[in-house]
Amino acid sequence: MKFRLAAAGAAILVVTAALALPDPLAADYSSVLESPSLAHPLGTDQLGRDVAARLFSGARVTLGLTVATLLVTGVAGTVVGAAAAVLGARSVVRAADLVAALPTILVGLLAAAISGPGLPSILAAVCAVGWTPFARQAYHLTLREAKQEYVVAARSLGAGTARILARHIAPNIAEPLLAHLLLRFAGTLLTVSGLSFLGLGVQPPTPEWGAMVAEGRNHLFTSPHLVLAPAAAVVITATCATVLGRRLTR
Repeated sequence: MKFRLAAAGAAILVVTAALALPDPLAADYSSVLESPSLAHPLGTDQLGRDVAARLFSGARVTLGLTVATLLVTGVAGTVVGAAAAVLGARSVVRAADLVAALPTILVGLLAAAISGPGLPSILAAVCAVGWTPFARQAYHLTLREAKQEYVVAARSLGAGTARILARHIAPNIAEPLLAHLLLRFAGTLLTVSGLSFLGLGVQPPTPEWGAMVAEGRNHLFTSPHLVLAPAAAVVITATCATVLGRRLTR
């Protein structure tokens, strides 16, 4: 109960702070590269834009894209892996292993070359490779559950494959798959930010954590807050998701 109240209070505080921040795209050339202060809690960038405002605004892009890719890859990989286990299609898992060997950065460069840099390129690159770990885990979990007595009993009573998957197997493999989803969050977040850092994601002036690190690297020694703020946001968010995922696996 105390944890929920604390979480709700923190959420309200964050939302209030975000609403009070200035326009993340508004340049102010009289306040270029200012250090953190009361007026600008995380300082300003090379165009005088408020770093805190850009950090909050960039969270919508970075975290939104991370969650979207995880949902797409998680659902697709789970469906493919579970179906392969029920149908006995071992070759699907072998194909997933081959796809998993492809570097996501390379796929991102290929997608950017075809469709140009932007969110679709990142989404395509991460989803093209990211479904494979979910497929492997869903495959092995489904094989394990398919041998349980309750599944054998349901099959003997005439239940079809789709009904067994949806009503019997899926609820029992949901928790480990959710834990795996959270554990994959950190890696997906780093991949999304890394692709944006390389210029394959959203284009300026739209703020995004990886792109903010790229924009601030030229001022690393004179204004380190430009890099430290978005980098810390990535690390803290990834750590929290990983800790939560590990708690679910206990």
